[in-house]
Amino acid sequence: MLLACSVVTAGPSAAVIGGERSGYGPWAVRMLVDGKPECTATAVARKWILSASHCFFEQGEPVADRRIEFRVGHLDMRQGTVVRPLPGGRVGSARADMMLVEVAPMTVRVARLSAAPARPGTLVRQLGWGATCTGDENSCQSPVLRQSTLRVLDPDDPRCEGYTVQDGSDFCMRKVVGIPAGGDSGGPVTTIGPRGTETLLGVFDGSDREEIAGAGEVSRQLAWIRSVIRY
Repeated sequence: MLLACSVVTAGPSAAVIGGERSGYGPWAVRMLVDGKPECTATAVARKWILSASHCFFEQGEPVADRRIEFRVGHLDMRQGTVVRPLPGGRVGSARADMMLVEVAPMTVRVARLSAAPARPGTLVRQLGWGATCTGDENSCQSPVLRQSTLRVLDPDDPRCEGYTVQDGSDFCMRKVVGIPAGGDSGGPVTTIGPRGTETLLGVFDGSDREEIAGAGEVSRQLAWIRSVIRY
């Protein structure tokens, strides 16, 4: 898997290069470590945030809760409300690059979880506060939420090599408008529709910064998510 590593550790996490500013995403969450932009995430319940597992590790070691904060409730991360992980409130998936993190109750709209898979040929939207340039992605992290439009590929497409495995929990996409890069890891991949009708299809976990991106599939992890957040 070509992961979009974290901004603070051994390289940038993932961002929207060549995308556009987003005008909607009340459930989108910005993750910071030591006050610096790290990843993107999604509010999936009043007390639960979903992101990529790799965002919570540095050189194989867990990042301490006290170093992490989330900004919620605003498209401009500088104006978001700060919430922090509750001690012992992290639950990782055994089958996907996904992590659920418990926080104090949030007053934000939460994402609707898709029970249907991401179907090949479908246009989807990826959102994040990540890099808007190539090269030094740490230098161009966006303070405002941005988005790209991608098309889901068949998992057997040769371009998906390294992003999907047979009977795995990931799907891959190709660029239509913009490509995610450093800082977008863990961010939402959603259906496209009228505001408020979108469903969360995936958790973005990596791209080649040119054409192809991958995401963990929410429908394949739905039972695990519901068992943790209890709904």
